[in-house]
Amino acid sequence: MSFPLWSVLFVVCLASAPLLRAQSSADWLDAYREPAARLIGEALSNHFAWNRLAELTDTYGHRLSGSTNLEAAIRWAVAEMKKDGLENVRAEPVMVPVWVRGQESVAITSPSHQPLVMLGLGNSVGTPPEGVEAETWIVKSFEELDAAPERGKGKIVVYNVPYTNYGATVQYRASGASRAAKHGALAILVRSVGPPGLRTPHTGGLIYADDQPKIPGAAITLEDAERLQRLQDRGLRVVVKLKMEAHVEPDVLSANVVGEIVGREKPGEVVVLGGHFDSWDVGTGASDDGGGC
Repeated sequence: MSFPLWSVLFVVCLASAPLLRAQSSADWLDAYREPAARLIGEALSNHFAWNRLAELTDTYGHRLSGSTNLEAAIRWAVAEMKKDGLENVRAEPVMVPVWVRGQESVAITSPSHQPLVMLGLGNSVGTPPEGVEAETWIVKSFEELDAAPERGKGKIVVYNVPYTNYGATVQYRASGASRAAKHGALAILVRSVGPPGLRTPHTGGLIYADDQPKIPGAAITLEDAERLQRLQDRGLRVVVKLKMEAHVEPDVLSANVVGEIVGREKPGEVVVLGGHFDSWDVGTGASDDGGGC
């Protein structure tokens, strides 16, 4: 029996059971070990799921919400789930946000001109057409930012926060713009949330606080964040120019893809599994969240 791609998320969730066991004495997990092992074994016995993921990403590529790629992929998913024999397969209408990246760039302009590698953060506002050019202030924590609020005024704040784990480090990407705007910053650059990546930036979403101005935010690479840090540590005045065309358009109609496998023994009981089918626009959407789906 071949398990379709839609089962991968379920398998991944169950695969964490041994880890949970090590962290607690939850005896209720014991009953699930044997069926979880069978599911994992079946999923790893062939390349069905990998081939389906490749078909999705090769054919439709990235699937930013509101994009034509996403809508085509949704139609494909509905058709494939029906072929797999799932029941009550449907596309349930839902309004989704539309964020447009546009052209973007960032470069050091003083003490010398050096382009940096960047990716705008999802939901970010853009800069004026001429960009934002200002001196940088590199900080390693919110505490450092708040300890000298006057230093942030009129600056581009750079969060050079080493990656520890996703939950601890992602807060600088998510709320860093509003935290810096509170102190008068013009924009933020965030060290990519992740381990070293051969000068590869890592996008993701930011969340604006309602009571603060919206300022642009972008991710830069670990290597470039460390370069800016070294320049500042040498006492140099570092100026950066950021240009972003990013903007939000009105929500559009899309759909959640739903399918069911009605149980034989307990058809009235429900287990809900889900993942987002859209993806960021700078890759093929394989890891976030094609594989999960």
